[in-house]
Amino acid sequence: MAHHVQSLIEHYGYFGIIVILIGGIVGLPLPDEVFLTYVGYSVYRESLEHIPALVSAMIGAVGGITLSYYIGYRFGLPLLQKYGPKIHITEQKIDFTKKMFAKIGPILLLIGYFIPGVRHITAYIAAINNYPYKKFAFFAYTGAFIWTFTFITLGKMLGEKWRFVGYYLSHYSMYLILLFVLLMFVVYFIFKKRNVQK
Repeated sequence: MAHHVQSLIEHYGYFGIIVILIGGIVGLPLPDEVFLTYVGYSVYRESLEHIPALVSAMIGAVGGITLSYYIGYRFGLPLLQKYGPKIHITEQKIDFTKKMFAKIGPILLLIGYFIPGVRHITAYIAAINNYPYKKFAFFAYTGAFIWTFTFITLGKMLGEKWRFVGYYLSHYSMYLILLFVLLMFVVYFIFKKRNVQK
């Protein structure tokens, strides 16, 4: 993880967690999962308290995803297409997320945080598709809690071995993406089959 990100959390503590996650969710190229694991490691070292760290991470993730939704609602797809590539949101990622959202929007909002490159776009796509804010908030905020809780707790449990998370994510992220895509399609077809039977 970049040294300046570590310095930010060490100097600004819980406020730093909020700021970094808002930026990361909106689309800045920050290593969110590695950062959250480092937060968990800081809890392990007792330089941060567990509950305040979780609450701060939740506020940051919710703030970031809500800001993304607002930007998408206010400015639409042209803004994302114009400025997205500057923050590593490519046309391919936009098209992939649009297709996935059309099929399994709620599920994508819920678990999209775990898919690198997708969590940065789901809120924009939801807003552009006029997805109701209340439904968006329910699934996106629930997903934010699951995501932040998972990696902070993982960092706390791993302790001094917290860096392994970054290693495995960097080396096996493509396999994780494929696994999640497969899982989402399975869930989608199960729901579709149940609806047809009704």
